[in-house]
Amino acid sequence: MTIAPDSNRDAPIGILGGTFDPIHFGHLRLAEESCETLGLARVLLIPSGQPPHRAAPATPAKERLAMARLAAEDNAAMEVDAIEVNAATPSYTVHTLERLRERYGAARPLVLLLGADAFAGLTTWHRWQNLFDLAHLAIANRPGHPSHARHLPELLSDALAAHCNGRFADRPEALCAAPSGLVLPFEMTPLAISASLIRSRLSAGRTVRYLIPDSVLDYIHSHHLYT
Repeated sequence: MTIAPDSNRDAPIGILGGTFDPIHFGHLRLAEESCETLGLARVLLIPSGQPPHRAAPATPAKERLAMARLAAEDNAAMEVDAIEVNAATPSYTVHTLERLRERYGAARPLVLLLGADAFAGLTTWHRWQNLFDLAHLAIANRPGHPSHARHLPELLSDALAAHCNGRFADRPEALCAAPSGLVLPFEMTPLAISASLIRSRLSAGRTVRYLIPDSVLDYIHSHHLYT
């Protein structure tokens, strides 16, 4: 694939994965605010191909990829990457990060963007300890979760808390000092939007305007999705 040029070739690259079924303003706002708050060169939006931790999405990967591309097409700070959709294996995050490391090299800082709920369950992920060798982890505040670094360890299991000892960073600039290994909580504008809410409203014939981009909504209607 063609990689978009960076405005700053040394700035970290953010990575935001998900089923994006469908992509919505909560996803896009997280990508936008992480770029601004963390000083990222851009964020890679990576729709999952075969999610290993949940049932396969009813919407085919090619449709979810197309919607993500429509949502991000006017934002130079976002790049949709088909690395998981094109893979023939389940979409384990550690495998994706390993492939991205091969692409960007050992020195470029990579930042995996997670919600606090996902971070709290990190020990259930495949080879979760290796994630810290491949990327920094930036933990976004979500509605109902504490936002400050001093509270975040309360969400962690003992195993994850022990593994994160000494890894917490207080400022975004620290992400540039190493290619991986740090945990940085940051605050974002809380938007209580979920893909399941959108699917539910669409299946009931209710409006989802202002929850997703108009281009994505047009695609959903033209392809008769979520009905």
